[in-house]
Amino acid sequence: MTMSDPIADMLTRIRNANTAKHDTVDVPSSKMKLAIANILLDEGYIKKYDLIEDGVVKTIHITLKYGADKNEKIITGIKRISKPGLRVYAGKENLPKVLGGLGVAILSTNQGVITDKEARKLQVGGEVLAFVW
Repeated sequence: MTMSDPIADMLTRIRNANTAKHDTVDVPSSKMKLAIANILLDEGYIKKYDLIEDGVVKTIHITLKYGADKNEKIITGIKRISKPGLRVYAGKENLPKVLGGLGVAILSTNQGVITDKEARKLQVGGEVLAFVW
Protein backbone atom coordinates (compact mmCIF):
# COMPACT_ATOMS: atom_id res chain seq x y z
CA MET A 1 0.00 0.00 0.00
CA THR A 2 1.28 3.45 -0.84
CA MET A 3 1.73 6.08 1.82
CA SER A 4 -0.38 9.23 1.42
CA ASP A 5 1.94 11.53 3.42
CA PRO A 6 5.56 10.34 3.62
CA ILE A 7 6.82 13.57 5.24
CA ALA A 8 4.32 13.22 8.10
CA ASP A 9 5.51 9.61 8.48
CA MET A 10 9.12 10.80 8.78
CA LEU A 11 8.26 13.46 11.36
CA THR A 12 6.15 10.97 13.34
CA ARG A 13 8.98 8.42 13.38
CA ILE A 14 11.37 11.10 14.69
CA ARG A 15 8.83 12.27 17.30
CA ASN A 16 8.14 8.72 18.50
CA ALA A 17 11.83 7.77 18.68
CA ASN A 18 12.56 11.00 20.58
CA THR A 19 9.74 10.33 23.05
CA ALA A 20 10.91 6.73 23.56
CA LYS A 21 14.50 8.04 24.04
CA HIS A 22 15.95 5.98 21.18
CA ASP A 23 19.41 6.80 19.85
CA THR A 24 18.59 6.28 16.18
CA VAL A 25 15.64 6.06 13.82
CA ASP A 26 15.41 4.73 10.25
CA VAL A 27 13.25 6.48 7.64
CA PRO A 28 12.65 5.49 3.99
CA SER A 29 14.59 7.90 1.79
CA SER A 30 13.50 10.55 -0.71
CA LYS A 31 14.99 13.85 -1.90
CA MET A 32 12.53 15.86 0.20
CA LYS A 33 13.24 13.82 3.35
CA LEU A 34 17.01 14.20 2.82
CA ALA A 35 16.55 17.97 2.54
CA ILE A 36 14.50 18.02 5.77
CA ALA A 37 17.10 15.87 7.55
CA ASN A 38 19.81 18.26 6.34
CA ILE A 39 17.91 21.24 7.82
CA LEU A 40 17.46 19.39 11.13
CA LEU A 41 21.22 18.72 11.16
CA ASP A 42 22.14 22.34 10.30
CA GLU A 43 19.81 23.72 12.98
CA GLY A 44 21.24 21.37 15.62
CA TYR A 45 18.18 19.19 16.24
CA ILE A 46 19.91 15.90 15.27
CA LYS A 47 23.52 14.67 15.61
CA LYS A 48 23.93 13.19 12.14
CA TYR A 49 22.25 11.22 9.39
CA ASP A 50 23.53 8.59 6.98
CA LEU A 51 22.08 7.34 3.72
CA ILE A 52 22.09 3.53 3.75
CA GLU A 53 21.60 1.70 0.44
CA ASP A 54 20.51 -1.92 0.76
CA GLY A 55 20.10 -3.02 -2.84
CA VAL A 56 17.18 -1.03 -4.24
CA VAL A 57 15.92 0.26 -0.88
CA LYS A 58 17.47 3.50 0.42
CA THR A 59 17.07 4.42 4.08
CA ILE A 60 18.01 7.51 6.07
CA HIS A 61 19.61 6.49 9.40
CA ILE A 62 19.09 9.47 11.75
CA THR A 63 21.00 9.77 15.04
CA LEU A 64 18.98 11.81 17.54
CA LYS A 65 20.48 14.43 19.83
CA TYR A 66 19.82 14.78 23.56
CA GLY A 67 21.07 17.08 26.34
CA ALA A 68 23.35 16.07 29.23
CA ASP A 69 21.18 13.00 29.81
CA LYS A 70 18.37 11.47 27.76
CA ASN A 71 15.74 13.29 29.82
CA GLU A 72 16.78 16.59 28.18
CA LYS A 73 15.29 16.48 24.69
CA ILE A 74 16.62 18.80 21.99
CA ILE A 75 13.46 18.34 19.88
CA THR A 76 10.63 19.31 22.23
CA GLY A 77 8.07 19.41 19.44
CA ILE A 78 7.74 18.63 15.75
CA LYS A 79 4.53 19.25 13.79
CA ARG A 80 3.41 18.78 10.19
CA ILE A 81 1.64 21.91 8.92
CA SER A 82 0.83 21.48 5.22
CA LYS A 83 -0.97 18.20 4.58
CA PRO A 84 -2.11 16.52 1.34
CA GLY A 85 -5.72 17.43 2.13
CA LEU A 86 -4.97 21.04 3.11
CA ARG A 87 -1.88 22.71 1.68
CA VAL A 88 -0.60 25.74 3.61
CA TYR A 89 1.32 28.44 1.75
CA ALA A 90 3.00 31.59 3.06
CA GLY A 91 4.01 34.61 1.03
CA LYS A 92 7.32 36.38 1.61
CA GLU A 93 5.59 39.07 3.70
CA ASN A 94 3.85 36.68 6.12
CA LEU A 95 6.34 33.88 6.81
CA PRO A 96 5.61 32.06 10.09
CA LYS A 97 7.73 32.41 13.23
CA VAL A 98 7.84 29.37 15.51
CA LEU A 99 7.80 30.26 19.23
CA GLY A 100 8.77 33.85 18.45
CA GLY A 101 11.89 32.76 16.55
CA LEU A 102 13.07 30.02 18.95
CA GLY A 103 11.88 27.25 16.65
CA VAL A 104 12.24 26.62 12.93
CA ALA A 105 9.66 26.52 10.16
CA ILE A 106 10.64 24.31 7.21
CA LEU A 107 9.44 25.60 3.84
CA SER A 108 9.46 24.20 0.32
CA THR A 109 10.23 27.08 -2.06
CA ASN A 110 11.44 27.52 -5.62
CA GLN A 111 14.92 27.88 -4.05
CA GLY A 112 14.62 24.39 -2.51
CA VAL A 113 13.69 23.22 0.99
CA ILE A 114 14.83 25.95 3.40
CA THR A 115 14.12 27.40 6.85
CA ASP A 116 11.96 30.45 7.51
CA LYS A 117 15.08 32.50 8.33
CA GLU A 118 16.67 31.70 4.97
CA ALA A 119 13.38 32.46 3.20
CA ARG A 120 13.31 35.91 4.82
CA LYS A 121 16.88 36.57 3.58
CA LEU A 122 16.06 35.37 0.06
CA GLN A 123 12.68 37.21 0.06
CA VAL A 124 10.71 34.11 -1.05
CA GLY A 125 7.56 32.39 0.13
CA GLY A 126 6.41 28.80 -0.29
CA GLU A 127 4.66 25.81 1.19
CA VAL A 128 5.02 25.50 4.98
CA LEU A 129 5.99 21.86 5.53
CA ALA A 130 6.65 21.64 9.27
CA PHE A 131 7.45 23.39 12.55
CA VAL A 132 10.28 22.16 14.80
CA TRP A 133 11.00 23.54 18.26
